[in-house]
Amino acid sequence: MIASLTAFQDSRRIAHGNATEVISACKAVLSKEPKASIVLFDDATGRQVDPDWRGTVAQTLSSVMPQTASNDGPTDAPPVRRGPGRPRLGVVAREVTLLPRHWEWLAGQTGGASVTLRKLVEQAMRAHPSEAEARQAEEAAYRFMQAMAGDLPHYEEALRAFYRKDDTGFAQHIQGWPRDIREHAQALVERARQASIR
Repeated sequence: MIASLTAFQDSRRIAHGNATEVISACKAVLSKEPKASIVLFDDATGRQVDPDWRGTVAQTLSSVMPQTASNDGPTDAPPVRRGPGRPRLGVVAREVTLLPRHWEWLAGQTGGASVTLRKLVEQAMRAHPSEAEARQAEEAAYRFMQAMAGDLPHYEEALRAFYRKDDTGFAQHIQGWPRDIREHAQALVERARQASIR
């Protein structure tokens, strides 16, 4: 679920906020300038979002967040019947490579290797939530700057200052960037710093 988006038209920020408001603002721009180049970012991750601009605001929104599409309408599909057995948890199978002693230890745990690994991951996520949040905020700032400022003056120097946590140097290196890009990058960096001290 995308909680917040930021939209840029070239170097100008045209909207920031909840997905519905931002998509509506972008659609308004596109209705006047059909060939406008709009770039959308998920504020939490810094990843670019690529909506289908055709159709209504609701249709465009559902192309960004399919799970927000309404399920209230009639459907021809029969209801899914749940029988006895294990529930579907959305488990994804991937390869895990461990040393023999690790496999031996896992084999001796109640529930087997998969259950034990899931428990260990959950414990780590609960024990260090701020580390994951700080890392995600840092990655969001990096992704935005790479997409929007990669060709701007002093990008490399600004990035090095960012990772050194040299906020004064970072602010100096981005002075020549377009105002909206500079301000958004600064806000993302400040969020990353706040997350790292929690």
